[in-house]
Amino acid sequence: MILLKNFGNIFKIPELTRKILFTLGVLIVYRIGVSIPAIGINTELLAGAFQKKAGFGGLLGYFDMVSGGALQLCTIFALGIGPYITASIMMQMLSLTVPSLEALVKEGEYGRKIINQYTRYLAVLLSIAYAFSYSLYLENLNVTQSPGLLVSSGLGFKLLFTLSLTVGSTLVMWLGEQISLFGIGNGSSMIIFAGIVARFPFYIKSIIEALRDGRLNILVALLILVGFALLAACIVYLEKGDRKIPVQYARRIIGQRVYGGQSTYIPFKINTAGVMPVIFSQALLNIPVFIVGMFVDRWKWLRPVADALQGGFLYSAFEFALIIFFTYFYTAIAFNPTELADNIKKGGGFIPGIRPGKQTADFFDYILNRIGLVGAVYLGVLAITPNILSIIFKLPFSVSGTSLLIMVGVALETSAQIEAYLIEHKYEGFLSSGRIKSKVAR
Repeated sequence: MILLKNFGNIFKIPELTRKILFTLGVLIVYRIGVSIPAIGINTELLAGAFQKKAGFGGLLGYFDMVSGGALQLCTIFALGIGPYITASIMMQMLSLTVPSLEALVKEGEYGRKIINQYTRYLAVLLSIAYAFSYSLYLENLNVTQSPGLLVSSGLGFKLLFTLSLTVGSTLVMWLGEQISLFGIGNGSSMIIFAGIVARFPFYIKSIIEALRDGRLNILVALLILVGFALLAACIVYLEKGDRKIPVQYARRIIGQRVYGGQSTYIPFKINTAGVMPVIFSQALLNIPVFIVGMFVDRWKWLRPVADALQGGFLYSAFEFALIIFFTYFYTAIAFNPTELADNIKKGGGFIPGIRPGKQTADFFDYILNRIGLVGAVYLGVLAITPNILSIIFKLPFSVSGTSLLIMVGVALETSAQIEAYLIEHKYEGFLSSGRIKSKVAR
């Protein structure tokens, strides 16, 4: 009853109601675009070809997940928000290494606008490259496996197909920006969230069909549901967890006024790198998967290697090791302990029991290494657990740990934003009688 009452308080705030309705409207437009097929494709033959190939794998599987299945359906929104996400990651990495972009980041709002514009241009270029590559992939399917898949092939098809998918991807990018400006939550994250949730009916249908055919035991199905529920609970717990480092600021007398003297803390999240290490590891692993897939039909001896790299135990072991590596790599790039220690020292602050300067920087580095190990193992286990469950229980569908992390993370972020609106207007929190509290790592 309390939860229903708090949920009803949402509609007592006109501004919040408008934002939620606007977000839902944009997501409906996006899902309508996902159902519109691209020009010149026989969708029935395409579905049959993908069933024979057991769906997508590797890089195409990642983009299909981000687009909510639109890539496999070959719709005008087939690329989804994927090119924009990739462009954002690339610009984020470049802004940490290229001096000119690093200078733009330090210029505040003006610099961020310039970098956002660069990101849009790069997203359009990536959309063109992805769409053209997809057209080549479809032409290869048309020749080797599914004659009649394309209404017509050649340069005209490539140009028209590339143009339609690029325009669709640009429109999805624009829809995401509108949600960020006028809706609730982050636009790109909400679109990915909608795509992941939209596939749930397919997963439920696959489980029901597997139970009817006898391919899946009902106890195994219940264990799978409980396992995914426990994974989601683990994500919620660890994503809210942090290590709070106390910082004390000494008193300063300037004229007749006394400044400082207060205590605060610096929160270090358990998962400081977010989902980036998982994306980086998958992108790196997709290179050998793509190369082996190109030659597996010519050289039959590559078939065991291709099968092992398509989600087997070997693939999971490589992915786990790469996630740990990229977690430390991304944390080292994103966080500078020396700079953080210098900023605290310049502000007259210090950590109790630790000398300002180099000792403080060493302490931050020590804390990041310890927390980073927990976060790296957490991301690695989260990424490979669904793959292992799929292999052991022979699931009729595949759910990646990345999609679970994104889905739960977006839900937490959106609920926290809604709760902030409610508390600001003197209502109780959305999920409980108070704010969403973080778990403190000791």
